Amino acid sequence: MNEHVDILVFAAHPDDAELSCAGTIMKHIANGAKVAIVDLTQGELGSRGTIETRYAEAKEASQIMGVSFRENLKMQDGWFEINEENKRLIIEQIRRFQPKVVLANSLTDRHPDHGRGGKLVSEACFLAGLRKIETTWKGESQNHHRPDAVYHYIQDYYIKPDFVVDVTKFVDRKLDAIKAYKTQFFDPDSKEPETPISGEDFFDFIKSRMREMGRPAGMRFAEGFTAERFIGVEDVLMLK
Repeated sequence: MNEHVDILVFAAHPDDAELSCAGTIMKHIANGAKVAIVDLTQGELGSRGTIETRYAEAKEASQIMGVSFRENLKMQDGWFEINEENKRLIIEQIRRFQPKVVLANSLTDRHPDHGRGGKLVSEACFLAGLRKIETTWKGESQNHHRPDAVYHYIQDYYIKPDFVVDVTKFVDRKLDAIKAYKTQFFDPDSKEPETPISGEDFFDFIKSRMREMGRPAGMRFAEGFTAERFIGVEDVLMLK
């Protein structure tokens, strides 16, 4: 089975990708790209829900977005480290999926897992291209592979983006994908503790952030990203 994808999205927690770049994911899938998501942890330290509900919610969100594959590396939520063991887990997925582009967590954010996860993925993307690092997947040796680019999606904290993606046509579906995490977000009947993201007004924040990213570029709604290197273009007339 060919598991190669065009875009591989890494997320420290299930729902990070949906919150930050679901519109970008769905837009590229609509344009014919294959996308996979790899969650680093099971989100087991979340104040609401359980590991079991997170898996069910991630599956529903994945179906809404149309991603081809989703994997969970089961690193320790809140405590995973930037070390060889975890880099190798990520290298295996990079070599498994052979992506052109990797999307990863913001390098700085409110939740420490986000910045640490973004840096961990970035380092692993480089190492995945080194021939002398040997890895296997399902008992077979893997070929080295380094993505063409690593971009970091912007999350809770505002960061000035290096570029934005117009996701105006996908706003409603993005919110549907987020709401698939029923235990995490607003539910008037929930008896679980309130959190910074469980209020109904959190969805207003999500839409406002997309408006904030889109407005300077003349877009109604956009998602923002930072780049690790200069971004090259063929034609300045194609820039918005």
